Amino acid sequence: MIRRYLIVKLLAVNLIVVGFAVAVVWLAIDTLAAGYFVTLMEKYHISPEPAHAMFVESVHRYLIWGFAGAIGLAALLSFFMNRLILGPLTRMNTAAGKISAGEFSARVPVATADEIGQLARAFNRMAENLEKIERLRRALMIDVAHELRTPLTNIRGYLEALNDGVLPPDPDTLSLLQKETLRLAELVEDVLALARADAAGVRLQPAAVDLVEMVNDTLAPFQPAIRKKSLIVDIHAPASPATATADQDRLVRVLRNLTENAIRYAPPDSTVKIRIAEREHDMQVDYANLAGDLLPDDLPYLFERFFRGEKSRSRQHGGAGIGLSIVKELVEAHGGRVHSQLSDGILHIGFTLPRSSRTAEADPLDSK
Repeated sequence: MIRRYLIVKLLAVNLIVVGFAVAVVWLAIDTLAAGYFVTLMEKYHISPEPAHAMFVESVHRYLIWGFAGAIGLAALLSFFMNRLILGPLTRMNTAAGKISAGEFSARVPVATADEIGQLARAFNRMAENLEKIERLRRALMIDVAHELRTPLTNIRGYLEALNDGVLPPDPDTLSLLQKETLRLAELVEDVLALARADAAGVRLQPAAVDLVEMVNDTLAPFQPAIRKKSLIVDIHAPASPATATADQDRLVRVLRNLTENAIRYAPPDSTVKIRIAEREHDMQVDYANLAGDLLPDDLPYLFERFFRGEKSRSRQHGGAGIGLSIVKELVEAHGGRVHSQLSDGILHIGFTLPRSSRTAEADPLDSK
């Protein structure tokens, strides 16, 4: 359909141009050239009537032949233009129809480096991104369903046992039910937080924040867990305020998730090191703790959704594997980067954020 319509349009444009040119030449011959011809014949005392009629007739005949030849050439060129331009556009239209029907693997072959080729490459990049988003959506749905199934199955089993009288409604049974319910609620909150993090870039309210102060404030609610595991938290930070540009509420979420991750996986009686460093163009926050059974091959997947590195311990630490995914989404929404590194059995994980412009402007004054 697109080919037929574009061919008609190309032919129509060529017809208009050729027809206009022929009409102009026709009128010019009839008004100007014919007059000059008659004047020339009279100058040499030759009767102009028969010669004038032959001249005008022959010119008109050649114009008609030229017009017919131009139309044939226009049709031939339109055919080749259809092969060169409309063919890729037709294939692109077909691929777009497949994508709209849910077949995200459709691609357009790129045969040229001109504008049509650039359009085909841009179309293929769009299709790849759509396919990736759809793959992530399906994986997320499967992972969420898998994560929800375990606590729901446990709750159902306890309720059936209580209903059948197999288990007594004692405080221990109710406590187990409460734990599974809380686990389910935490998972739902994590999924919602991840969804909000995906859209955080358009709703950020950046301001200058002191990273040292925020790290210390974030550690306060974790003191009971730190004391329970007999952990030592060692903070290395610059003496002057370490100021970065960030949305304070979302940065609190980032620091809370990193702190919870470090404390949860740090072995008892070990040390958690938090390093805040000023660099030329950004600020870096790094959490370091013993890696346990985390493998180097796990590092590229630490920030993936629902990923857990502890294979042998399975779910003994709890959590749904979403916390670091939220960290990545929020940090990248700020224009920052996350990092993870395994060195001598120590896991380093953290992020960098752009420095505050006010801090950057104040540095030369401070040096004076």
